[in-house]
Amino acid sequence: MEHPDHVSRIQQEWRRERPDLDVAPQGVIGRLHRVAARLTDELATVYAEHGLGEGDFDVLAALRRAGEPYERTPGELAEHTMITTGGMTKRLDRLERSGLVARRAAEGDGRGRVVALTPQGRTAIDAAFTAHMANEKRLVEELDPADAAALERILTRWLATLEP
Repeated sequence: MEHPDHVSRIQQEWRRERPDLDVAPQGVIGRLHRVAARLTDELATVYAEHGLGEGDFDVLAALRRAGEPYERTPGELAEHTMITTGGMTKRLDRLERSGLVARRAAEGDGRGRVVALTPQGRTAIDAAFTAHMANEKRLVEELDPADAAALERILTRWLATLEP
């Protein structure tokens, strides 16, 4: 490389210090990690422009994707987001205080709860998702279209080996 990137410099140092180890995998994993961190920052900026955090966006999006009446149980929300059940309660409390979701008892089970998007919540997630898709398009357009398609295929296959 004419101008080594951060990962290349780390690999060079490890090759010097531990020539007995193959540090080639670090080139893929290290760069994926750095790309993911940068992408998360870029995505979070758009969420913040809509008054949302990443987890808030995930919950509202999961409710919106559910279709009418835009409801899910807290357990279903945890399954459809990257949020643990423990973190879900705090997030739902905040979203409810903001008027974006409402909670009620589940029909036929007074102990169960259902979370629903409010009209204000639907307006918020529709606007945020529109901006989010434009942002993702902008980020992916940094790649050649053939490279983007190849990367998607590679990541899909790799993810299938890592997730049950």
